[in-house]
Amino acid sequence: MSDAEMRRVTAICNGTVIDHIPGGQALQVLRMLRLESGISNPISLVMNVPSDKLGRKDVLKIEDRELVQEELDRLAIIASEASVAIIRNYGVAEKRQVGLSDELVNIIKCSFSNCITQNQREPLPQRLRVVSRSPVEIRCSYCGKIQDMAEIHERII
Repeated sequence: MSDAEMRRVTAICNGTVIDHIPGGQALQVLRMLRLESGISNPISLVMNVPSDKLGRKDVLKIEDRELVQEELDRLAIIASEASVAIIRNYGVAEKRQVGLSDELVNIIKCSFSNCITQNQREPLPQRLRVVSRSPVEIRCSYCGKIQDMAEIHERII
């Protein structure tokens, strides 16, 4: 993305820019990262802009906030090819690639109502295995249930 394209929205002094989100997925990313409500940081959103890499992509700019590793792990569930730039004093201070790890621990709750992890008397960690990255397929390590990716943002811990 050229500087001119990146600045369709005003440059930020400090914060995080998430680039290469698949087109139309930025709102789901906001929900996954719990950024859609209750924060005071300004967020700029550009949706469905042309991308050589993805065809169409979304871009998020979050002012005065740097994403932590737990948030990058959540981001990887929806946008495993996203790139994250940490901005300090209007310049890129750090670039991070987002990658989906083989196991997600205490990030997402299993959707199966009879899974042992749903029993409050059994304090087990939520363990989900990534069995495919393209398309993303995630299974519970305990019950083996494939998780519905369309509803996964609702089960974020």
